[in-house]
Amino acid sequence: MRPLPLPAALGVVVLGGVASAAQGAVNAELGERTGDPVLGAVVNNLGGCLLVLAGTVALPSMRAGLAALRRSGLPWWTYLGGVGGAVIVLVAPVVVPVLGVAVFTIAQVAGGSVGGLAVDRAGLAATGRMPLTLPRVGGAVLGVGAVALAQLGRPVGDLAVGLVLLCVLGGLAVATQSALNGRVAASVGPAAGLAVNFAVSTVVIGAVAALTGALAAAPDWPAQWWLYVGGLLGVGIVLSLLVGVRAAGVLRTGLALVAGQLGGALLLDLVLPGGPGVRLPVLAGALLTLLAVVVTGLRRRGPDRVAAEGAREPDGRLVG
Repeated sequence: MRPLPLPAALGVVVLGGVASAAQGAVNAELGERTGDPVLGAVVNNLGGCLLVLAGTVALPSMRAGLAALRRSGLPWWTYLGGVGGAVIVLVAPVVVPVLGVAVFTIAQVAGGSVGGLAVDRAGLAATGRMPLTLPRVGGAVLGVGAVALAQLGRPVGDLAVGLVLLCVLGGLAVATQSALNGRVAASVGPAAGLAVNFAVSTVVIGAVAALTGALAAAPDWPAQWWLYVGGLLGVGIVLSLLVGVRAAGVLRTGLALVAGQLGGALLLDLVLPGGPGVRLPVLAGALLTLLAVVVTGLRRRGPDRVAAEGAREPDGRLVG
């Protein structure tokens, strides 16, 4: 499967960001009603796994992609992208009550921007190595600033340095997740990359839930159906990242996702009962993040990717 044209791929990622904003709201509400935030993550990933399993049964192309994993020759660590997704899902309910949404979001995006620059430069994704150009670094800084602007007016909790660093680590984990999942997808197809991601992340989240005793209780499960669509949204988010990374690299994909998240947050503010309506800082942040996506794509004369030792075969393996 060939990568989508760049504008189309980035548009898909922005839609994935909107889904991410909705997923965060759904999972947080489910965790609050059941009395354990970890249960929201468990339900989210189990739902995603069930959808992937249904796709495996229904789609021959998905089964063919999974069968091709054995012949792909990819290193074992390329299959660990789902760990990054599990990290951020588990970090959020721990740090948000202490730091507040604003600090969590800014620190996560800062970590994701640094991680995006690093993994693109290292060539972990299937796009090959990308240089640390001034537009790429400037776009990353602009993206973090845009998110900080969008959080103006939100309450700030206790600025515990350890928890802030944990948020930054979560952002780094998501950038690594995007790179590794994209590498698997480039080798055997996005459907197989999706399946590997959810298989790994569900094992990690299930293990954490078991260790913390979240599965031992008998929670009072709410009846509202929409509280259980986190898995469906998660499938859409991971697929959008797979599409974006193949076409644009990790950094630009991450910034496009953030733009969608801010746009989705603005939409939720408008449609949810009792929402605050249009918040100008969020609108300005979303527009500035889209500008950051454009800035990171500005090129100097010469190739945008580092070739030679970083060149890749179409299946995503390093050559040379």
